[in-house]
Amino acid sequence: MTKKALIVVDVQPTFCEGGELGVEGGNAVAERIAAYVTAHRDDYAAIATTQDWHIEPGAHWSEHPDFVDTWPVHGKAGTPNALLHPAIAALGIEHHFKKGQYSAAYSGFEGVEDNTDRIPTREEVTAALEAGRTLANLLEAAGVTHVDVIGIAESHCVKETALDAVRLGYPVTVYEDLTVPVSEELGRTARHEMADAGVTLADSPR
Repeated sequence: MTKKALIVVDVQPTFCEGGELGVEGGNAVAERIAAYVTAHRDDYAAIATTQDWHIEPGAHWSEHPDFVDTWPVHGKAGTPNALLHPAIAALGIEHHFKKGQYSAAYSGFEGVEDNTDRIPTREEVTAALEAGRTLANLLEAAGVTHVDVIGIAESHCVKETALDAVRLGYPVTVYEDLTVPVSEELGRTARHEMADAGVTLADSPR
């Protein structure tokens, strides 16, 4: 029997129009995702969000970013723009994974489950990882057999989350109408990379 999980990646104001790393179409994608989750919640054995929740991410933040490996300050833990987008927060999703507290962390599988908006210490993040409060363990505990990935940005954290799910052995689908890339060029590159890894790219079911 197929048991699906839905991973909603980094739908935060910091990545939407007006945010520190705003992506064109981010707010519209957030609304489409909210409508999709509302209509299809019962299709999933587990639904989880991920968030950039940076505290001291090292060279990931830079005053002179190259926008490849280094970036302006974004997703800063405890700030309004690092919270879930209001359209997503209103859904009442049960599982929330914060990532990048003390590192770059593009994939949701690098995060730890934390359903609060507090700012953890490095030791608390390490303890959560050691305790197994990870996305991989949630999927295993829920008996998931297939993973759907949506969110922002397709060219970065959506791609890396999808690729990690493939590495864990899951069939993975990315719904292209429920994600948006940083740029169309980077989006094309990401789609080729995901397809080559076996990710299915499709529009979401109605």
